[in-house]
Amino acid sequence: MDRSNAAYTGFFATLMLVYFVVVLAIVAFTIWVYWRIFAKAGYNGAMSLLNLIPGVGPLISMLILAFGRWPIEDQLDALRAGGPPAAPPPAATGTSVMPV
Repeated sequence: MDRSNAAYTGFFATLMLVYFVVVLAIVAFTIWVYWRIFAKAGYNGAMSLLNLIPGVGPLISMLILAFGRWPIEDQLDALRAGGPPAAPPPAATGTSVMPV
């Protein structure tokens, strides 16, 4: 009876390890996909790490993408108006690590 119990325990441990690896791969793939989406929208791709917050992370990401003004839209509007593409605002003076 002890052999059977040990076999079940080994099988269960192997199954849990495979499950953990699959879940980790799915999470990594999701982060990579959201990274690409945020980067193409003009945001910093690191915003995809919001999805690591359990429960509300994916909701926050979707709300930002659905209702936020994408930085790439500002550039597109500037190009349509015939002006130079909109650049990010300059850093405040005194905040640079490089000497002026």
